Amino acid sequence: MAVPAARSGSLSGLLPAQTSLEYALLDAVTPEEKDSLVYQYLQKVDGWEQDLSVPEFPEGLEWLNTEEPISVYKDLCGKVVILDFFTYCCINCIHLLPDLHALEHTYSDKDGLLIVGVHSAKFPNEKVLENIKSAVLRYNITHPVVNDADASLWQELEVSCWPTLVILGPRGNMLFSLIGEGHKEKLFLYTSVALKYYKDRGQIRDNKIGIKLYKDSLPSSPLLFPGKVTVDQVSNRLVIADTGHHRILVVWKNGQIQYSIGGPNPGRRDGLFSESTFNSPQGVAIRNNVIYVADTENHLIRKIDLNTEMVSTVAGIGIQGTDKEGGAKGEEQPISSPWDVVFGTSGSEVQRDDILWIAMAGTHQIWALLLDSGSLPKKNELKKGTCLRFAGSGNEENRNNAYPHKAGFAQPSGLSLASEDPWNCLFVADSESSTVRTVSLKDGAVKHLVGGERDPMNLFAFGDVDGVGISAKLQHPLGVTWDKKRNLLYVTDSYNHKVKVVDPKTKTCTTLAGTGDASNVISSSFTESTFNEPGGLCIGENGRLLYVADTNNHQIKVMDLETKTVSVFPVFKSENAVVDGPLPVEKQKTLPKLPKSAPCVPLAPVAVSPGQSLQFKFKLDLPLGAKLTEGASSCWFLSAEGNEWLLQGQTSFGEIQNISSQPAISLQIPRECLSLEVTISVSVFLYYCSTDSGACMMKGILFTQPLQITDKQQGCITPIELGYVF
Repeated sequence: MAVPAARSGSLSGLLPAQTSLEYALLDAVTPEEKDSLVYQYLQKVDGWEQDLSVPEFPEGLEWLNTEEPISVYKDLCGKVVILDFFTYCCINCIHLLPDLHALEHTYSDKDGLLIVGVHSAKFPNEKVLENIKSAVLRYNITHPVVNDADASLWQELEVSCWPTLVILGPRGNMLFSLIGEGHKEKLFLYTSVALKYYKDRGQIRDNKIGIKLYKDSLPSSPLLFPGKVTVDQVSNRLVIADTGHHRILVVWKNGQIQYSIGGPNPGRRDGLFSESTFNSPQGVAIRNNVIYVADTENHLIRKIDLNTEMVSTVAGIGIQGTDKEGGAKGEEQPISSPWDVVFGTSGSEVQRDDILWIAMAGTHQIWALLLDSGSLPKKNELKKGTCLRFAGSGNEENRNNAYPHKAGFAQPSGLSLASEDPWNCLFVADSESSTVRTVSLKDGAVKHLVGGERDPMNLFAFGDVDGVGISAKLQHPLGVTWDKKRNLLYVTDSYNHKVKVVDPKTKTCTTLAGTGDASNVISSSFTESTFNEPGGLCIGENGRLLYVADTNNHQIKVMDLETKTVSVFPVFKSENAVVDGPLPVEKQKTLPKLPKSAPCVPLAPVAVSPGQSLQFKFKLDLPLGAKLTEGASSCWFLSAEGNEWLLQGQTSFGEIQNISSQPAISLQIPRECLSLEVTISVSVFLYYCSTDSGACMMKGILFTQPLQITDKQQGCITPIELGYVF
């Protein structure tokens, strides 16, 4: 189909006609009246001498979820098309996605509808295709997405803000535009009537578009986009928001999963662990065997009781709220996209964790949930369960103010508490302003710490600069954690792919780890290790370890603040924990039982250091004239009872196929060791037959190798011989 003649290709050409329509719709009462008004509008717009046409997608753009690049005037001819101009960091764009998912569920390309995401980045990091891929996976976007990295379409159409929807007719002709979130009713009204109008005229085609989902090419992973992590200071267990799997994991410090709650699909259900569901959970906080969860895309705060193994809702109604004041009882109070939570203490004289502070990203505010009766600064006594705004006007700004309700945040996404003097404040990672801010626990005053600039309306003052106060630059930080031992604040500078450290006394901000490259290099040093959009972090082991949710690498990284080394935290299941991810779980090998007559051969202790490699070499001799039994699998197994972390991710089983060419076993000592003395057991099972008598037998042997783990670097270790004559 030839490209039609077109007049002005900007959205301003639609404004007069659409404004008249929207005024008329205000007076319409019944659905039939609204449908009729939109139908008449389409007759008018469709009758223009020249279409107000969208420009063709430029050649050379990168596409996701398609078999090949899409053309407006070839592939989309005969379709009603919705162009979604978005950027993946934008909370308003995230809020719009459920409306688009619902629309796609109602109408398919066979019905004549197609949605195309036009990703027009705000931050430089968002222009990178790999990062957009991660966002497409994270938010389960299944329609085509084009990377408009230079914002060429954005500029040609004169789009002014994120998100903006542009609805096209089957000739690429612009019909409607919708700016911002919260227009679900209009979106469905305009789309349904447009489909009917053009079907009545025989202009809708039911051809399918070649969709190839990026998520279908992914390998399995125990974690999927983990957003936040916290540590139980009593038991040293980690609580991980496994955001992409829509679940919460409680994990022992050796990496073994104790509880897996929710997943693999999104949902909103309270009850027993086995039946409860979440939707892209983020922030987590644990005290006294109770976990509070920012259930972000359900717009809820959930409570997980590990004693009763029950999940309940303590704030939110399950629908995105617009209230910017609050004050109702938690489960009756609508809230919007809570992103992080942290415990705090009210104005009562007794020090207790009776407040849950909430980073309410959706309304750009800091809220509080009263876990017991108490008071907030400059507030009267509040009842238990009250949920209300503490700081932030609700305007998306970088505005500091002594009056908390006059201050402005821009998508606050990370919280940490420093309750001791002289700090006595909440630290806030304010992502869209690229700043770290403080909120006083005495009077609610909001102050600047690092990043951004002085103009409260400028949300584009980002970069990657170590410095002091406003001269330091960050790019969309998502997490903060307070190190009480050192009086330092650690920050996940997410779009710079770094972990930074801030001294709040001097306002100095410096890079602690990461190179700035979005990759997954695990090095012995902080400065050589890399991250990919880390989202959250926490302090553990009495201030020694920093756990980092390395979101787009689908890992928890462990930074040892004393040895300055980085390692990957293992996550593995036990027999008692159900790991219900979306991918098939590999069947585990079962360790056969050794015969009672099997000899045990103790080996001399060996000193090793973290990161070092060992090799075991078999030297097994069969009786004269014997040979391995054909069809029976002679094999070896590795085990480390009580220290399973040692073998996580390593080969622990193998076959012995030829006695004249026996295998060697390689073992790498993890960089993060949870015990200094461990014993490796090597179990061997041999099936062999005597050539003269025809008798066949199974023999077993157990080798035990004690390891003494020391920080002192060891030289090259000679292969350890596992020898035995049967």
